[in-house]
Amino acid sequence: MNLFSKTASAAVFPEETRARFAANYPEVPHKLTHALGDHPLMTLEALAALAESLPSASVEYNFGNQPLGVDGKPAATGIPIGRTIREIETTNSWAVIKNIEQHPDYARLLEELLAELRPAIEAKTGRMMKLQAFAFVTSAGGVTPYHFDPEHNILLQLRGTKVMTQFPAGDPRFAPDLVHETYHTGGGRELKWRDDLLSGGTEFALSPGEAVYVPVMAPHFVRNGTAPSVSLSITWRSEWSFAEADARAFNGWLRELGLTPRRTGRWPARNRGKALAWRVLRRFRK
Repeated sequence: MNLFSKTASAAVFPEETRARFAANYPEVPHKLTHALGDHPLMTLEALAALAESLPSASVEYNFGNQPLGVDGKPAATGIPIGRTIREIETTNSWAVIKNIEQHPDYARLLEELLAELRPAIEAKTGRMMKLQAFAFVTSAGGVTPYHFDPEHNILLQLRGTKVMTQFPAGDPRFAPDLVHETYHTGGGRELKWRDDLLSGGTEFALSPGEAVYVPVMAPHFVRNGTAPSVSLSITWRSEWSFAEADARAFNGWLRELGLTPRRTGRWPARNRGKALAWRVLRRFRK
């Protein structure tokens, strides 16, 4: 599959969007605009073919009508992934294709998109690391339950509409420290939902040509609109994000010893001491 010939020479992120991103990165969620448009790599047929070509671990899909809060990963639908995507209008499904950069065409797309933002990113949080991309295909009315992710993330809307509701990153009311610590030592990223949390969220309504920036570990859920949706998530890590993750893991180890560790710091705190301690401890534990 070589569908990259349509790549435009013009910037996907307009100058005004790049300036807004630079002013808000890395801790303030905000909307952006993009001109990725109807890219041939992001059609349903291209995504279905990609999903069928990747290892099974790179594909996750389930019924779209999930509650906001789930206990663990929802079960798969039993519908083959290719059919799930090609027939998304009728399969009542939510699907994500993980690490689409495994395919060289998608790797090039990811590199070109993030190259436009690299100067602003590296000026704040240093070298970009672990560049990854995820494609989401969702039936009308589908829900992505309440969770967090460890990456700096921009979600680009390409087809259909959706509303992402984000909550403050680093606030234990929305994601308890214990859940963070468990996640960074192998646990899940799903969060317990309570209706009283809703007042602390901020809604970002997305239509084709719009995007939203999601800070590292910012809790969120997504409700799809009345038509099928295709979205592209482009992500990266930084030494700062890895240091916070490792400091969280170290705190989890301290908690296992019966201690009550001080919470980790958000950017620009570096969390170097605990991060280094966990990296040494992890080496010995292996």
